[in-house]
Amino acid sequence: MTGSSRIHERSAVRCRPPNARSRRAATPYAGRVFSPQGPSLGELVVQGLSSVQRGYDLLAPKFDHTPFRTPDAVLDATAEALRPLGPFARGLDVCCGTGAGMRALAPVCRERVVGVDFSAGMLARARLAHPDATWVRADARALPFTSAFDLAVTFGALGHFLPAERPALFAGVYRALRPGGLLAFPLGAPPPIGSVPYWLMNGFDLVMRVRNAIWRPRFIMYYGTCRLSAIRGELAAAGFTVRTVPLEALGRRRDGTARCALVLARRP
Repeated sequence: MTGSSRIHERSAVRCRPPNARSRRAATPYAGRVFSPQGPSLGELVVQGLSSVQRGYDLLAPKFDHTPFRTPDAVLDATAEALRPLGPFARGLDVCCGTGAGMRALAPVCRERVVGVDFSAGMLARARLAHPDATWVRADARALPFTSAFDLAVTFGALGHFLPAERPALFAGVYRALRPGGLLAFPLGAPPPIGSVPYWLMNGFDLVMRVRNAIWRPRFIMYYGTCRLSAIRGELAAAGFTVRTVPLEALGRRRDGTARCALVLARRP
């Protein structure tokens, strides 16, 4: 990585704010996981045995009550980092889910903002939460836009794409942007080797690999596949110029490295 953010070149994870250590797991909620409004363990199991699309359709009504939703602190830090680079005219949220990314996208865009996702259930929740935005159901690997946006963002979605699928994703975003347009997304620093988060991340990925080897349909979600070096290479191959900036609002780790950086990929 270039710049002062100094995120290591091992697998990166979703950004979390500095004090994101959850206390929810210590409190029973009559079978609910994460919060009283969150999904039950049984509902999560059903989701995990479904396809990605069907799983998110099922989870959509309770998604915002899980830690899978991008925290507001990450969205606010992203908006703050983007503000000096704008203003932008039209904005696109790729893999928008329930529309949380509008918190970062809408303040820096003067015109239309659009969210795209392939889960009808997630889009239904997004329409309720943000009726002024435009919502499009489509596969992010085949975006139906050409030179339509000045800014594209995505939050916490890269783990749903196998490395072999990411070139199509980035090529589609490149095509959707106007010349000079910007793709931005936060990328968390990888947990230190041997730490509890490190083993949890790798343990989760191992479980998912075994699950996908023996069960159909597959559910693609891997936290350890988004290495910054690989992401930079794939973005460059798609035609972007790439740099990173630290999201200082999210703090730094004990070794002085940024907890999270914002990847900025610009279409020339």
